[in-house]
Amino acid sequence: MKKRKRKVKKKSIITFWLLILVGIFVLIQFIVPILRGIIFLLPIGILFLLGIALIIFTIKDKIKGKLKFFLLLTGISSTSFFVSIILHNMFYAFAILSKNIILLQKIMEILHTLFFLIGIPLCPLGFLVGVVSTIILINRNKK
Repeated sequence: MKKRKRKVKKKSIITFWLLILVGIFVLIQFIVPILRGIIFLLPIGILFLLGIALIIFTIKDKIKGKLKFFLLLTGISSTSFFVSIILHNMFYAFAILSKNIILLQKIMEILHTLFFLIGIPLCPLGFLVGVVSTIILINRNKK
């Protein structure tokens, strides 16, 4: 039985590689303090938009199988990173504002902690797994 090679559309591949480059820049921004300035949120916003584009192109191009799963994992992880950061900060602010209403404060503290845990360890881990697996699958399909 002959294995059929699946071609990945150029839009998905270009978006994927751009997402990796911006992801590396975001990582460097967290490591090197001098790069944290006015443009701190710009690369994270670009990462978010590229993640949405990768999700759309992966679905639109009708990519199938494991490659679809890992491309979607990469896109969803990069998009969720931005959303989780925003929600974490929003719920943290609400927890401070609601310090006189004990139950509401505790709910907000739980939510800001939850979104912190989603945004900081889980999203980058999902992004890394998605990127490495996608690169492996793309190289395997080329051979």
